Amino acid sequence: MAQTISIDPVTRIEGHGKIRIQLDDAGQVADAKFHVVEFRGFEKFCVGRTYPEMPGITMRICGICPISHMLASAKACDVIAGVRIPPAADKLRRLINHAQYTQSHALSFFHLSAPDLLLGMESEPATRNVVGLILKAPDLARKGIRLRQFGQEIIRMIGTKSVHPAWAVPGGVREALSAENVQKIKAMLPEAIQTTEIALDLLKDNYDKFSDEVQTYGDFPSKFIGLVTPDGGLEHYDGLLRVMDSDGRIIEPGLHNDRYREIIAEAVEDWSYLKFPYYKPGGYGTDAGLYRVGPLARLNICDFAGTPRADRELRQFRRLGNGGRVVTSSFHTHYARLIEIMFSLEKIAELVEDPDLVGGRLRHYGGANEEKGVGIMEAPRGTLFHEYDVDEDGIIKKVNLIVATGNNNQAMNKTVLQIARAYMNGKKEITEGLMNRVEHGIRLYDPCLSCSTHAVGQMPLHIQLVDSKGELVEERIRD
Repeated sequence: MAQTISIDPVTRIEGHGKIRIQLDDAGQVADAKFHVVEFRGFEKFCVGRTYPEMPGITMRICGICPISHMLASAKACDVIAGVRIPPAADKLRRLINHAQYTQSHALSFFHLSAPDLLLGMESEPATRNVVGLILKAPDLARKGIRLRQFGQEIIRMIGTKSVHPAWAVPGGVREALSAENVQKIKAMLPEAIQTTEIALDLLKDNYDKFSDEVQTYGDFPSKFIGLVTPDGGLEHYDGLLRVMDSDGRIIEPGLHNDRYREIIAEAVEDWSYLKFPYYKPGGYGTDAGLYRVGPLARLNICDFAGTPRADRELRQFRRLGNGGRVVTSSFHTHYARLIEIMFSLEKIAELVEDPDLVGGRLRHYGGANEEKGVGIMEAPRGTLFHEYDVDEDGIIKKVNLIVATGNNNQAMNKTVLQIARAYMNGKKEITEGLMNRVEHGIRLYDPCLSCSTHAVGQMPLHIQLVDSKGELVEERIRD
């Protein structure tokens, strides 16, 4: 008989969501959906505020990636003010963003994903977490914690606190970096680079164990969208939108930020609060309209990284794809995430040698000179869009936000379905390990659904099997 399996909540992600899997009468997976059950409302309650307030308000969307929202918002406000920020402010914004990448990607890899990769997808759930990782590989776990701390410490040095710093403003930034803190960063860099190299080697050494996962964890054709530099390099803060297909064909080489609506539109479904953006020329609900953003997409679309260690890893990474260019399996996002940590660390090493970080003009001033501002940047999880409409006094009339996780919404749902069909078809018993495999498909994208993080301990899980008449057949509750 037909059954429904619910995984609620999905564990070890930032926020709360649930997965619902529908089995047909033969026990085959008919459908699977990732439901986002939180509602935030920022697009509505920001209306009526003044535009200079927006970086401080919108960074509260998240406690894991507040820097991304703060900077995307500040970029939109720069446009409204009609100013180009000073060079020193640009470099400082880039520095804090690279620190954000380091801490966020380290959290994703070491805290949320490594327990599956190193302890086993179907290992004991009570220890399949960062605590279990500490027990099995204490030195590696400590290094991972310190790597994240390195990123957070740089954010604190620049913005006075590591979460929700009131620092980026329209036209620039509030504070520079002290010469003393520059030296502290230089002293901490070697350990951070060494830890990332250890993690890269460890992941690659274990790749042979995951040949099945590579083929079934989000391996499908799609578009890839993200920012690149004007010459096609890897870009996290400010660039042009590029679109590539799974065959490596560049569909859009470099679209200016204010034209993003030419390629991206949004849809909604009645079973999730998360929007469903899609590639506009391809249409919603079609393979041609499906796209991915984030580490995997960024490494696919760029022509090069631009730093020595990251470029070396990028060449190895592309050997995993078809034709030596496009990597389509979302399982490889783990590898891409570590490469981006290395890229950010190398960029930090470059930036701390620049005297502008401790001196120079930090802000240009302007009023409400434009009625619309679009700010786009690459958050760790993918491309982030902030668009504001204001009146002549600079009062917000309309806000549109497309967060990185939203951009991956269709891809996450397709990934969940692919994994469920690979591991649950025809199974008489749905085990904890099988359910964790489906959850891991969501963790590949490191979705940020709110400000909370489920990183430690055994999370509650409620599973119901329902027949085609809607009657409860079996129920399991994990407290």
